[in-house]
Amino acid sequence: MTRVAFIGLGNMGSGMAANQAKAGREVFAFDLSADAMARAKEQGMTPAASAADAVKDADIVITMLPAGSHVRDVYMSTILPNAPKDALLIDCSTIDVDSARTVARDASMQGFRAADAPVSGGTAAATGGTLTFMVGCREQDFAEIEDALKPMSKATIHAGDSGAGQAAKICNNMLLGISMIGVSEAFALAEGLGLDPQKFFDIASKASGQCWSLTSYCPWPGPVPAAPSNRDYEGGFAAAMMLKDLRLAQEAADISGAPTPLGSAAEALYSELVDRGHPNKDFSAILQMLRGRL
Repeated sequence: MTRVAFIGLGNMGSGMAANQAKAGREVFAFDLSADAMARAKEQGMTPAASAADAVKDADIVITMLPAGSHVRDVYMSTILPNAPKDALLIDCSTIDVDSARTVARDASMQGFRAADAPVSGGTAAATGGTLTFMVGCREQDFAEIEDALKPMSKATIHAGDSGAGQAAKICNNMLLGISMIGVSEAFALAEGLGLDPQKFFDIASKASGQCWSLTSYCPWPGPVPAAPSNRDYEGGFAAAMMLKDLRLAQEAADISGAPTPLGSAAEALYSELVDRGHPNKDFSAILQMLRGRL
């Protein structure tokens, strides 16, 4: 039986790890939260006493952590010293490209195969096993990484060498944040002009304004029943997480010299939403801030 060490059981990691267990793999899970560890046990995983215990006999090590500093620390202090040299190391966190490349380099120098594989899809996809993975790794390792991620994935795409997965995620989520603001501004304007929001949706979803933020994740309650806008913007992808990703994009833009004026504007708007006390609202709640409701 394939043995998986899963470190980081937050909103995303919990569902991801549970799908590894549902696939019949032996999952040894670790998180600093006692509640998360209790849920892991209920979901068929074995709670590990420490991260080191989780990885010591693992075939696959998966991490899902908040930031680059956490990933670097866990790799250097725990994973690299304790995991078997033939273990496949996959970091699914969303972190800066430099941290991803540093971790991959350090792992490679010690004889490990490593990949950065950030995800797209949110908590519903994490629970449903329908995430999209953007993978940075050596070409010859990709097939094995794809198989390791299969219980959690609807699509796994090789983006390029180490760090390319993170680059793809940062660019994708900057585009997502910008498009959600555009859709929200359009709804706010439609409302101001007396246009029925459902009528606007019916037209825009079949016209040149069509995009994922409109037709799959509509910020206006009603048109897309599964969207968080119908649950008072609870669940989904938190505004604080969108802000984190937009900040990563701006840091990358500064380093690379790429012009991202709309990305900068999106960062400022999501910073305002979070500063107003709504970090845990879904990022589509930006509509309500634009309407003066938050």
